[in-house]
Amino acid sequence: MELNRVNHLEQIPPEDWGKTPASVKKLVEEMAQEIEQQSKKLTEVLTVQEQLLEKINRSSVNSSSPPSSDPPGFGKKPVKQKSSKKRGGQAGHKGNSRDLYPIEECREVIEHHPEECVNCGATLTGVDTNPYRHQIVEIPPISPIVIEHRLHQLTCKGCGTKTRGTLPEDVNPSGYRVRVVALVALLSGVYRHSHRMVQSAMAEVFGISISLATVNKLRLEASNAVASCVDEAKEYIQNAQVVGADETSFNQGNIDGFNPEQRKAWLWVAVTPLVTFFEIALTRCTQGAKNLLGENFRGILNSDRHGAYNWVSLERRQLCWAHLRREFIKISERTGVSAELGTALVKQQEKLFELWHRVRDGTLSRSRKYIFNKTIFLNSLCVLCASAVRFPKLD
Repeated sequence: MELNRVNHLEQIPPEDWGKTPASVKKLVEEMAQEIEQQSKKLTEVLTVQEQLLEKINRSSVNSSSPPSSDPPGFGKKPVKQKSSKKRGGQAGHKGNSRDLYPIEECREVIEHHPEECVNCGATLTGVDTNPYRHQIVEIPPISPIVIEHRLHQLTCKGCGTKTRGTLPEDVNPSGYRVRVVALVALLSGVYRHSHRMVQSAMAEVFGISISLATVNKLRLEASNAVASCVDEAKEYIQNAQVVGADETSFNQGNIDGFNPEQRKAWLWVAVTPLVTFFEIALTRCTQGAKNLLGENFRGILNSDRHGAYNWVSLERRQLCWAHLRREFIKISERTGVSAELGTALVKQQEKLFELWHRVRDGTLSRSRKYIFNKTIFLNSLCVLCASAVRFPKLD
């Protein structure tokens, strides 16, 4: 915030100033200096006040903060008026029921025939070609399949050397086969269970006793097994025409032994219509972005304004509109010219999203949307220029 400071001495006409006694001149000059100092302090205080208010009013709507950080009661939806309809499915509503397994997948089919009429008690005969089907699903008892390999040691009668048998190449030295490795990877990776939760599930559900250290070893084994597939996915991302990228903090720790200093980790993501690629790194800087996208990335990058992406030329950058909208809202919540500028930019953004919704719904062609986009871009540019030179806003 910048206040227009006035030189109070310049407001006194020269002829009046010349007639002013020296003692009065001295007093007036001291008072003018005091006013100047107080004006500077006031400007500083108002600036700090604006910054504090902006910090207090920060939310998921006007910043990149997650919705979980919003204060209690923020953004509550209005209470809906009570409907006059009865609870449950309405007349004409297509009901939903549990999916039934095919007959050939049923271990047993039990037929239940009524013996007598529920109304008159007469004996019933005949065949129902379309009986009501009710299925009972159960999980079979789970017990691990244990195969023991005995490595015998024999002594040579000639030289006395002891030789022990070796495991075949197809036997995993860790003591666990591929299904166990895959299950540990599924529980800890896809379902985000901790090592201790994985250990507990393996013991309680599958009857497999496993140590915490072995859980991590099996995780690494699964990771190495799919390493080539991961490399292919990353190569696809780095050669894609359009990629959306973002990053967030991640609690990595030193479970895998690659973070002995317990540095803060970051979860990077690159998104395309076909492939989504995640990568954990101990950095959020430019090198992390280059490692994700490849230093020779030539596609269009959709991201926020994080400085790690600035190495990508402006011609190949598309700023995320969700982030831009939050920035525009934050500007609109300020005072003075900033509020006018932010409000105008929010309106242009809303027009752009309205056009996109029409394209998505099929009520507007992409070619016409391109023309409208150019108009919105020029309008936004005019808003920025008008605010910069304090001209009236352009329609």
